[in-house]
Amino acid sequence: MFRIESGKRTLILDKTLVMGILNVTPDSFSDGGEFSSFDLACQHVDTMVSQGAKIIDIGGESTRPGAAEVTLDEELSRVLPLVEYIAKHHDAWISIDTSKPEVMERAVKAGAHLINDVRALQTPGALERAALLDVPVCLMHMQGQPDTMQDAPDYRDIIADVIDFFERRIHACIEAGIKRHNILLDPGFGFGKTLSHNYELLNRLDEFKALELPLLIGLSRKSMLGNLLKREPKQRLAASLAGGLIAAQKGANILRVHDVAETLDCLNVFQASNDYRHLI
Repeated sequence: MFRIESGKRTLILDKTLVMGILNVTPDSFSDGGEFSSFDLACQHVDTMVSQGAKIIDIGGESTRPGAAEVTLDEELSRVLPLVEYIAKHHDAWISIDTSKPEVMERAVKAGAHLINDVRALQTPGALERAALLDVPVCLMHMQGQPDTMQDAPDYRDIIADVIDFFERRIHACIEAGIKRHNILLDPGFGFGKTLSHNYELLNRLDEFKALELPLLIGLSRKSMLGNLLKREPKQRLAASLAGGLIAAQKGANILRVHDVAETLDCLNVFQASNDYRHLI
């Protein structure tokens, strides 16, 4: 059983938990602009926590292909008030979705418990800053950068290649002083992968268990679902639930999702099928 520690808090990953997505950007691929006002974002947090989200992941910069770069000051102004709001009003864990060392530090000082970095702490200064902050980190795999990652993704063997990347980043983290048990892994669905790559990744997800670290999986509303089914982002609920359930069956410890209540319904049925002897 995995557990991660942040300060005096411990999160036990004995079953698949739900991380609610809070994008406070005007150009996110799925919910761009929807929660960019502070009041609406706070209401959405309240809803996700009441529905059962154990973690809220706050992102102030879109990483979709072609997204505009966000300045440090702009990103801080988007995310810090929400970190402070959640820390004051809720007991949920707070994840900061950023690659900028300065945002990591300011967010953790404001109450964030987890750093979720799509660049796997490869931005100059990020690894050292994360180690000093002494909080759990999620390392995501991405081939290339957000503006080029979908140009021509290519792998010798996608699982072997992603595992090799993770092994190198895990080693770098430990060398920098990050505790191994506080590292989570995200194989990066949609980040430098073709449609075939994404579904092979999902099919073989259990092979990442060899790394003996918790898996954080994000495929909610992604293009791998839309391109397969010809659905717009908000028409991808059923597909997102199917993908999340497959991921849970193959060992996902955390699902990063837009639709918290519906995902938890699926996970509760899945859990009941495993624990039926304890049901009345």
